[in-house]
Amino acid sequence: MTDSSKNLIQECTTNMKSAVKFLEGSLHKIKAGKASPSMLEGIKVDYYGNMTDLSQVANISTPDAKQIIVQPWEKAMLSPIDKAILAANLGFTPKFEGDMLRITLPPVTEERRRELVKIAKAEVEDAKVSIRNVRRGIIDKIKKSKDQGVSEDEIKVVEKEIEAITEKEIKSTEELFVMKEKEIMSI
Repeated sequence: MTDSSKNLIQECTTNMKSAVKFLEGSLHKIKAGKASPSMLEGIKVDYYGNMTDLSQVANISTPDAKQIIVQPWEKAMLSPIDKAILAANLGFTPKFEGDMLRITLPPVTEERRRELVKIAKAEVEDAKVSIRNVRRGIIDKIKKSKDQGVSEDEIKVVEKEIEAITEKEIKSTEELFVMKEKEIMSI
């Protein structure tokens, strides 16, 4: 196998693993129980014209299992933070209390749990699409390498290897979904 083929296989593996890693982070944000500051991870706030992570403009704490307190370092940031949290569509609404926002998590009903499972399933499907896009891109590169003198047999071997990697990573996304579904549906 040529170095370019090995490099394509390595590129494929790296890109697919990063898609799975991104999925893990996305699924980690879906919570069905105890309040956690990580529920607000990834929310960007308009901080004087710059999109900034919420954690960079406010203190986020959880006084108990059903509440999150967001206390901005500047009072003027209350409204932009409120808008950013609402825009994130996380299923809860912040309430203004003086110089902070209080988020009371709604009780997690059976309906809400099913909704969270649907959200998790959508994240998994997005990851699968990303993995398949990586596969398509790498296979296109392999087919173009035929013009550079790579043999048909080597192209077939590399394509088979790419398919095996793709199947393995798609299976790992499905395993992550099964675990997350169990976590969400357990009371």
